[in-house]
Amino acid sequence: MTAFWWTVAALLLVTLLAGLIRIWRGPNPADRMLAAQLFGTTGVAILLLLAQAMQTPALNDVALVPALLAVVAMVAFVRRARPEAEEPE
Repeated sequence: MTAFWWTVAALLLVTLLAGLIRIWRGPNPADRMLAAQLFGTTGVAILLLLAQAMQTPALNDVALVPALLAVVAMVAFVRRARPEAEEPE
C-alpha cells in the first residue's frame, strides 16, 4: 500500500509542473494566482500522502501551514486586484 501513496505523490508532482508552466505563461495575474493556489493545494495533498506513506502523523500538522498560507495569499490577491471590494467607511 505504501507504493500506492508514493505513486500518487509522484503524480501530484507532475501537476505541480503543469502549474509552474501556467505561472510562467499565464496571460493575466488571475491565472498566475490560480496556479499558485494549485501549488498550495497540491503541496498540502503531497504532505498528507507522505504522512500516510511514512506513518508520520507530524506531517499532518505541517500540512496545515501551506493550507493557511494559501488562504492568506488569496485574500491578499483579491484585496489588491479589487480595491473597490473593500468595506465602505
